[in-house]
Amino acid sequence: MNSNEIRSSFLDFFKTKAHTIVPSAPMVIKNDPTLMFTNAGMNQFKDIFLGNAPKKHLRIADSQKCLRVSGKHNDLEEVGKDTYHHTMFEMLGNWSFGDYFKKDAIDWAWEFLTEVLQLDANRLYVTVFEGDKEDHTEADEEAKTIWKKHLPENRIIYGNKKDNFWEMGDSGPCGPCSEIHIDIREDSERAKIDGATLINKDNPLVIEIWNLVFIQFNRLASGVLVPLAEKHVDTGMGFERLCMAVQGKKSNYDTDVFQPLIQYIADITHNQYGKETSTDIALRVVADHLRAVSFAIADGQLPSNNGAGYVIRRILRRAIRYGYTFLKVDEPFIHRIVPVLVNQMGEQYAELKSQQELIQKVIQEEENSFLKTLSSGIAKFENYCQKNPDRQIIEGDFAFELFDTFGFPIDLTRLLAAEKNKTVDMEGFQQGLEEQKKRSRAAAAIETDDWIELIPNVQHAEFVGYDTLNCNARIVKYRQLKSKGKQYYQLVLDKTPFYAESGGQVGDSGILESIHEKVIVTDTLKENNLTVHIVSQLPENLTATFTAKVNTEERFNTQNNHSATHLLHYALRKVLGEHVEQKGSLVSPERLRFDFSHFSKMTPEELAKTEEMVNELIRQNTPIDESRNIPIEEAKKQGAMALFGEKYGDEVRVIRFGHSVELCGGTHTTATGNIGLFKITSESAIAAGVRRIEAVTGKAAEHYVNGFIALHDELKSYLNSNNLMQAIEKLTQENEKMGKELALLQQEKIQRFVQEMSQKNSEINGIQIIREFRNVDAELMKQAAYQLKEKSNNTAIVFGTNAGMKPSVIVALSEDLVAKGINASTIIRGIASLIQGGGGGQPSLATAGGKNCDGTESAINKAVEMITTQLSGSAQ
Repeated sequence: MNSNEIRSSFLDFFKTKAHTIVPSAPMVIKNDPTLMFTNAGMNQFKDIFLGNAPKKHLRIADSQKCLRVSGKHNDLEEVGKDTYHHTMFEMLGNWSFGDYFKKDAIDWAWEFLTEVLQLDANRLYVTVFEGDKEDHTEADEEAKTIWKKHLPENRIIYGNKKDNFWEMGDSGPCGPCSEIHIDIREDSERAKIDGATLINKDNPLVIEIWNLVFIQFNRLASGVLVPLAEKHVDTGMGFERLCMAVQGKKSNYDTDVFQPLIQYIADITHNQYGKETSTDIALRVVADHLRAVSFAIADGQLPSNNGAGYVIRRILRRAIRYGYTFLKVDEPFIHRIVPVLVNQMGEQYAELKSQQELIQKVIQEEENSFLKTLSSGIAKFENYCQKNPDRQIIEGDFAFELFDTFGFPIDLTRLLAAEKNKTVDMEGFQQGLEEQKKRSRAAAAIETDDWIELIPNVQHAEFVGYDTLNCNARIVKYRQLKSKGKQYYQLVLDKTPFYAESGGQVGDSGILESIHEKVIVTDTLKENNLTVHIVSQLPENLTATFTAKVNTEERFNTQNNHSATHLLHYALRKVLGEHVEQKGSLVSPERLRFDFSHFSKMTPEELAKTEEMVNELIRQNTPIDESRNIPIEEAKKQGAMALFGEKYGDEVRVIRFGHSVELCGGTHTTATGNIGLFKITSESAIAAGVRRIEAVTGKAAEHYVNGFIALHDELKSYLNSNNLMQAIEKLTQENEKMGKELALLQQEKIQRFVQEMSQKNSEINGIQIIREFRNVDAELMKQAAYQLKEKSNNTAIVFGTNAGMKPSVIVALSEDLVAKGINASTIIRGIASLIQGGGGGQPSLATAGGKNCDGTESAINKAVEMITTQLSGSAQ
């Protein structure tokens, strides 16, 4: 069976078991502060397990695209080195929400593997939870009894809490799990060593393929386990590993999931897979990382310097450097592989096909950028070695600076060091890395208490904020959080007009008011499908009925800006073309930001036309046409645009302003005329093929325009002219003329200084020394020193100045002195401390600047001494 047939067989099998087949959720997660990427099949169902979302189906199955770059066996730097771990992978899964439990989950797993896929039952082993004294949990004898129907007891192995007890996080739903492992070693090896002894021992040929999780507990923040009212099943099977087992391969990378990519990469880089270990690892790294980066970009996550974007940039850069170091490719090539991936997986994942051009453009730009970084890093390394010729160990601080500041990989630093018979202080490097990680962990650390429930059995707040900005509400539950030394609280209400940050729109602020008190809500967030209201202090009476009031002015400004982004999106597609798609947005009370796909800078004419069109749509005062809870397919038929990378439910909300039709859960103005003036403030590139427009509306736009009018009037007054262009042109011409005259005067001053200094030379140890300490411009002295050394032989020039209370020293040497081994740059570094500064330059001309004016004359004298001493030393 090929990989596509294996995937289909899994979904078809569970369809016969009354499971609803659902599409993969986006790999990039939005609106969840606890996760950046989908790292397991259960992520999209987390809210159901937590009891924060209703169950639409009791049984579900899917194939979920996932990304892991940390954790057990998933360290990014290890991917590609073994045969069965990846960054991006597919997870086949089946779920039961309060329906079937252990018996059906185990029986169906065995049936699918041994009867549908016809894997050799004698090669299969299973693990069950052995229990844990600390948690007061018993061994999972129920699961073991069910497994004994299918395989002998000697192939059922007890596993500890680390391997056989699954947890969502430090708290939340959890339970014992039962792993299915397969032994794909040769029969001769199996005869020598029992496969049961190799389970969970990191043997690449005795591996886990399926994990059946039985969610039956909830772990409180205190660590205590309490039974859940409903029991669930959550299973996950590694698709790539399953393909390896079914196709009789010894490596995931040898299956048809990866081989088309690997063979194409080998072909275009003129390498061969299976010939050399380092080359094979590099080919696997590039193939694996291409998949991860392509799916992330298709889901709307572009490489950047922070958050999820930084993870994607790290993955791509690792692929680039493996190509650079081991495949000997010093030009962009990874973007050329994208069509092979699209051809392979574009039918299963339509976003790859529709976003192919963008994916290629973004990857190519990142390749160009990082190859320049590599070139720059190599130059910095060479410069370091030149300055420290006798140092055999590269300092860990320097290696970490290359890595942290310039993005230069440590393994490449070690390779460059080895080529010079040097080593890197890895202990110092690791210390810098660990300190950075500690800073990151400290910045992200949040202490979270358990929820304290006041009103039971309320799954989520009723949101009424589309229709009103205040309502009566009661607190359903609350909890305390601590972050960066600050304490605050999250409140969940039974009903709320507060919009929670989502889809680019910021969360509402406002107040909760009762008869006796008023509590300020600083922000509203969405967490695990809960609308949480952030407050710095709890109400004194937690059981009171409050009036929840949204900050009216901020909400109106925000919704005006949100509606303006819809009009902008529509206008851009009209002005630039239908290829324009939203790639991100920010909507706040003060401004709006809109990211969109387009492959060139917008011209002034295009920007003006876009702005004019949006303002015309505003002036038409088109009322909002809102449709709530309509089937998504019906919404698409109405022309509503669905954005790749967004997760939509079966029923959606459609916002229409005339011909602008979009799926949107945000808040909007009742009519476009409320927006007022729309003004674009900037247009820029944020990635290859992605542009960003920033704009303001209403009063903010008026302030922006009035600011320019005031500036215009101020300039007219200052230049004493009503024709600003004419006045500025005249000013520019006069400035150019004066600049030329100043340059001539400066040259004359330099020439006079050169002539004067030519008469002031003295001989020391056979060298003509020209020295001068005078408070004149340092640049003039530098130019004069250059001219003097160019027309002289056997001459050293040492100048010093304290002009502007900024001490400077210049050392220049005629070329014959440089040939004798005297180095101006070395001398400057030797005297710079006397003026409390630093410096450098070329062997024939170098400068230093500092802060200590009292040391300038001493620095001049020491420089002369070093020059004459070096010459006499070289003569001997």
